[in-house]
Amino acid sequence: MLHMMGHAGMAASAVRHLRAAGAPTAVEHLPRPALRAVREDERAPVDPAEFRRVLGHFASGVTLVTTADDAGPTGFACQSFASLSLDPPLVAFMVARTSTTWPRIAAAGTFCVNVLGAGQGPLCRAFAVSGADKFAGVEWSPAPVTGAPRLAGVPAWIDCAVTTVHTGGDHLIVVGRVEALGAVEEGGEPLLFHRGRFGGFSGG
Repeated sequence: MLHMMGHAGMAASAVRHLRAAGAPTAVEHLPRPALRAVREDERAPVDPAEFRRVLGHFASGVTLVTTADDAGPTGFACQSFASLSLDPPLVAFMVARTSTTWPRIAAAGTFCVNVLGAGQGPLCRAFAVSGADKFAGVEWSPAPVTGAPRLAGVPAWIDCAVTTVHTGGDHLIVVGRVEALGAVEEGGEPLLFHRGRFGGFSGG
């Protein structure tokens, strides 16, 4: 399973990606950093509440990352999403290790990123609730390559296959290869998340 990949396997995967892109891979010859567990008497360098407060000033877009398996469709709200590479076409999202949706995405090996528009805050809130039937009353169709749910009415969607998973503290960094994507001609304004609230923006 991709999420069970060890450090050595992830490093080898990164080197293969670099070689495929024609990039130098001298990094593989550097000594490995020392790894150790955090001791109980050690404190985080910053207060978690202060970390959230300060980072909340960074406005981000909002997406719903979805997949489907034998149990049906599932997904979660994700603001930690970004484009990663043009050649090959790669995107990345971050997911909490405690997520109950992530194991299903990992098992399926595929996902669709649904970019939300300004009027889709209620849809995002529905997907942010754990344990609820998130797809109740939600119209969707299979994405063209992977079959992951492509939600109706979203301004843009990206159909992906999982390629690599990296550790990132209490989150995982999931890299996906883009297999298909699309956007409506007039997508309207995006849904933004800033300081704990949804909003939009106006050009100036």
